[in-house]
Amino acid sequence: MKKSQAADDDDEDLNDTNYDEFNGYAGSLFSSGPYEKDDEEADAIYAALDKRMDERRKERREQREKEEIEKYRMERPKIQQQFSDLKRKLAEVTEEEWLSIPEVGDARNKRQRNPRYEKLTPVPDSFFAKHLQTGENHTSVDPRQTQFGGLNTPYPGGLNTPYPGGMTPGLMTPGTGELDMRKIGQARNTLMDMRLSQVSDSVSGQTVVDPKGYLTDLNSMIPTHGGDINDIKKARLLLKSVRETNPHHPPAWIASARLEEVTGKLQVARNLIMKGTEMCPKSEDVWLEAARLQPGDTAKAVVAQAVRHLPQSVRIYIRAAELETDIRAKKRVLRKALEHVPNSVRLWKAAVELEEPEDARIMLSRAVECCPTSVELWLALARLETYENARKVLNKARENIPTDRHIWITAAKLEEANGNTQMVEKIIDRAITSLRANGVEINREQWIQDAEECDKAGSVATCQAVMRAVIGIGIEEEDRKHTWMEDADSCVAHNALECARAIYAYALQVFPSKKSVWLRAAYFEKNHGTRESLEALLQRAVAHCPKAEVLWLMGAKSKWLAGDVPAARSILALAFQANPNSEEIWLAAVKLESENNEYERARRLLAKARSSAPTARVFMKSVKLEWVLGNIAAAQELCEEALRHYEDFPKLWMMKGQIEEQEELMERAREAYNQGLKKCPHSTPLWLLLSRLEEKVGQLTRARAILEKSRLKNPKNPGLWLESVRLEYRAGLKNIANTLMAKALQECPNSGVLWSEAIFLEARPQRKTKSVDALKKCEHDPHVLLAVAKLFWSERKITKAREWFHRTVKIDSDLGDAWAFFYKFELQHGTEEQREEVRRRCENAEPRHGELWCAVSKDIANWQRKIGEILVLVAAHIKNTF
Repeated sequence: MKKSQAADDDDEDLNDTNYDEFNGYAGSLFSSGPYEKDDEEADAIYAALDKRMDERRKERREQREKEEIEKYRMERPKIQQQFSDLKRKLAEVTEEEWLSIPEVGDARNKRQRNPRYEKLTPVPDSFFAKHLQTGENHTSVDPRQTQFGGLNTPYPGGLNTPYPGGMTPGLMTPGTGELDMRKIGQARNTLMDMRLSQVSDSVSGQTVVDPKGYLTDLNSMIPTHGGDINDIKKARLLLKSVRETNPHHPPAWIASARLEEVTGKLQVARNLIMKGTEMCPKSEDVWLEAARLQPGDTAKAVVAQAVRHLPQSVRIYIRAAELETDIRAKKRVLRKALEHVPNSVRLWKAAVELEEPEDARIMLSRAVECCPTSVELWLALARLETYENARKVLNKARENIPTDRHIWITAAKLEEANGNTQMVEKIIDRAITSLRANGVEINREQWIQDAEECDKAGSVATCQAVMRAVIGIGIEEEDRKHTWMEDADSCVAHNALECARAIYAYALQVFPSKKSVWLRAAYFEKNHGTRESLEALLQRAVAHCPKAEVLWLMGAKSKWLAGDVPAARSILALAFQANPNSEEIWLAAVKLESENNEYERARRLLAKARSSAPTARVFMKSVKLEWVLGNIAAAQELCEEALRHYEDFPKLWMMKGQIEEQEELMERAREAYNQGLKKCPHSTPLWLLLSRLEEKVGQLTRARAILEKSRLKNPKNPGLWLESVRLEYRAGLKNIANTLMAKALQECPNSGVLWSEAIFLEARPQRKTKSVDALKKCEHDPHVLLAVAKLFWSERKITKAREWFHRTVKIDSDLGDAWAFFYKFELQHGTEEQREEVRRRCENAEPRHGELWCAVSKDIANWQRKIGEILVLVAAHIKNTF
């Protein structure tokens, strides 16, 4: 005992590396003790605690690691990062500089640079024959030759040696002792003839190899596998060992056959798999592989043999039917198969597919007896039967399979197709009740999917009934509205519009006073429904939400667009009653009258609005109406009155200045803008108007000073920076413009407007690089996407440009400039249909913003123009100068 203890002490490792501050040397003190269950529990608790503590610190640890990696990368950047700025500068190298770079010289000498390859030319047979003939004259040998080791030497290598050499029979013609080249050629031809005859068909005598294309055909015999020859040998050896150790293992035979097939040895593969069928006669996979590898008739024989061994195998019967080319033979095979395996749904389906409708109906009636639990067979039979019989079939199906929803849905579709729409709702309700009674969980997503399929199949009533039945299942009360709106959007995305309509209808029953639900439903009808359905919905909406101005305005607008102005007026009158003194409704009424040339009525409405609901917008619309009608004095008077009440409303100052500018009163216009800027120093449009006024009158320095002042008062304002850059560019000072643009991008690095301008300030070769930088900074900015589309357009990459235009208008459909450039592009490169599509989409989107768009749409000369007309005008103003 002492001895063993001493041995243990000796074994203890007292090296410094084995020392632990907590445990001392050699780990735990109790490592030699027994490890009991309570030890295991304690270890598990400690492990759980460690894991918990580790999870708590995980986020902080990951964050710290990330920071350390970033710090490391900053201190020791990759070579690629170190040279990135130099790579970027390569874009600035001009073509002349690039061409002036000297070529790298070749330091090798001339012989190494231009090696002359040795030419080998085969010597013709005639050359040998000629020289053999000339050799006949030399009948004697010089004695000195024999003395110094000539032809008659005792060593191997001479002609007169005891070893086999040139004196072989056949090559020396009898009598003369000379080489006959003609015989060599004949021997070569005979050898090739023997080779070709070996591969000829011994039965018919006809060669199966084309002698002329013999070498070409040899290429087809090269194995097509991509592996190494050694790998194939190893695989072959391994599979052989598997076959020998376990000959009744089917995958080994299949793998061996496939290996040989891949390496091009098809016959070996066939022999192997046939051996496999002998060793594994009950393996379905081996028989199917054998049938696949064998040619047509042999495959049929193999399958027949397989059927004898495996009379219950469905896959083998299916393969047998596939091998038959004649329909009658296929039917015969499948009917034979059904005698042996009458309960196979797959065999019944394959057999029914080959039959005519009447025979298929008879077969299906037998099929459902043999396979009463197959829903597909019941439904297929119901589809082929008459209405009355189909109902009976579906009732039987429900009795046999009480847990399947498809039978109930098919029954509902059947009733709808035959005009019994009132039965549809009952059938779906009974379906839910019956399935629940049979312990089936109602999966909401599956039912919604079924409803979408019904919608696509045209069964509207069934689809709506399903939606109403399942829409509220399994949803918390507070999540209902949010979930239903998401479901409706999903249905619209899947093009199941009736499903979406049913969801909105159900949601409106549950939430009749929710304005947001009514609005979503109204927008759905506007985009996907008819005008009548929209107006009917809006009538119900305003009855439930009379205080929702937007619903009243949508109804009035729908009537007005349909040309029914009196109806629109009556809707707005009702809206006034529900919302007295509503600014939106007053202005909508004014717009309705002014658009229909009822200017006096519009004036009276505005006068009423100013007295009962005076707001800055009402005053602004009053000034605008007088201005567009040419009553400048009245407009100015109203503007002065408005400014007494609302001096901090910048649009009134803008209108005052623009009216003065229109009248060529530049001094008064300047004064109006300056006064406006004292009251509204943060109004960007006012600064731009004043700057452009100074530029217009030739005061470039003053315009520049105004923009600098505006940038000081409104830092990080992309619009003001853009105007400063353009001012210098218009003055021809491109270098200053570029400097300002660099400063602007430093101050506003994420401004899409500035990046889009910066792209086209660059020279053509650098634009692409700049556009990549812009997309990195502002990936989803419509101005940058528009600039990229214009860039592709300028490079004549029509398809890419069109794709980017589509992307731009999808991201921001309110940007009028994007629609205008898109329309201009289609005018030049598109068809009439494409132009009309852009125009239609633009009219639906009703864009309101965009620099070029607003310049045209807000021009008083175009105040009554529709969206489509403005689009054409803006497109006409665009010049392809980029």
